[in-house]
Amino acid sequence: MTEIGISPLEWAKPADPGENTSSEEAAMKLVMYNDNQPGILTDAGVIDISDLCQGRGQEAMVHLITNYADLQPMLEVRAAGGTPVAGAQLQAPLPSPNKILCMGGNFREFGAREPAPMWGFVKRLHSVLSPGGVVVLPDVDANIFHHEAELVLVFGKGGKNIPASEAMEYVFGYTAGVDVSARMPGGSGGRVPNTLPIAEHKSHPTFCPLGPCIVTRDEIADPENLQITLSVDGELRVNYNTDDLAHSIAESIEYVAAIEEISPGDVLFMGTNHQGLGAMQDGDAIEIGVEGVGSFNLTVTDPLKRRWPRGVDEVTAKDIRESAGGPGRQARPLPAE
Repeated sequence: MTEIGISPLEWAKPADPGENTSSEEAAMKLVMYNDNQPGILTDAGVIDISDLCQGRGQEAMVHLITNYADLQPMLEVRAAGGTPVAGAQLQAPLPSPNKILCMGGNFREFGAREPAPMWGFVKRLHSVLSPGGVVVLPDVDANIFHHEAELVLVFGKGGKNIPASEAMEYVFGYTAGVDVSARMPGGSGGRVPNTLPIAEHKSHPTFCPLGPCIVTRDEIADPENLQITLSVDGELRVNYNTDDLAHSIAESIEYVAAIEEISPGDVLFMGTNHQGLGAMQDGDAIEIGVEGVGSFNLTVTDPLKRRWPRGVDEVTAKDIRESAGGPGRQARPLPAE
């Protein structure tokens, strides 16, 4: 895992003054670090708040989320005057959410597509990976492995059958995530309306990097106007704005909550724009960033040492723009050297 010293590293940097936040003060950024201890990420580093929460890991973060209104004054005092933890290593801010909900096909590809009927899926919980972690490509006959950089909602209270008009009241905050996707020959099968099936090809261990922190809802002025980027070995690939959403955040919450009951600490991946997707392969160093939230790094290992062309998968980009077929349908690994 990547280590945080007295000053946060680039991949976990707090928001710049010009970022999409609701005030000029530093955003409240809640994290897990070391042995799943809760903390606050500040300009000075990670400040421990274990004494303000119950338990560790998911239990501690859910306690923080559900009691945030009462804890906020103490958290602000701690953030302003607490002593940074030397050598803190960030963990996934939600190490084991009850549900990892995901929207599919939820972007207009820079306006090339009209909004289609909503659909989604869930990822298995063992897929969560911490910042600085290693994505392990499994021994499956995938056409290609894609990186989908996404805005991720964190729910603050539970419910079901939530109308869009009330949906934002259920959002506690936002984090960043990568929906790592193995594109299998023949695609992922047909979609059954109004269901959220498990996406096995997106649920391998390490296929759900989350981080670096949770930024509370009030700190983001407009979550539907955030820039999302992803680079591989320093090459910018993904670069889109959430203003390209096909269905709003509120509409997406209404959709998933009509199918699944949500709980505090559950997450919802909002989907991705496919125009910057590319192959993930052995040795890649990847950085994802979400405006107002922050950025984090991960690396990739492939025991089979498979190879694909580097850069953006332009064939997939064209297929998605033109609604000609699913992502990665025409890709295959390069011949072994």
